[in-house]
Amino acid sequence: MAKDDYHVIVYQILSYLYECLKNGKDINPKLLQANSTLFKVNDKYWQYIIVNICNMNLVSGISITKAYGGDIVISNLEDAEITPIGIEYLCDNSFINKAKNFAKTALEIAPLVFG
Repeated sequence: MAKDDYHVIVYQILSYLYECLKNGKDINPKLLQANSTLFKVNDKYWQYIIVNICNMNLVSGISITKAYGGDIVISNLEDAEITPIGIEYLCDNSFINKAKNFAKTALEIAPLVFG
């Protein structure tokens, strides 16, 4: 598993959002962008991940709009919030558990943002 694998990025996003929720912290939208300190991926891949975690109802609050010409506009990252489904996915999904183990090994887990 690589640091830019889909499940690793999803783990980092969900973990960050869950830690913010549990600690009563505001979301830093810059940490959820394509080239943040949490992860570095290209814009198209980042859009794919954000659209899918929203479509799977793992995250709420993010606005996704299809612009003229098919471009995707993602906004309101500051309103992102993990859903109960997202918490369950974070805790129980086998692929996410593999990503979690990889991230811990690589010292790239989201809670380090608070430290």
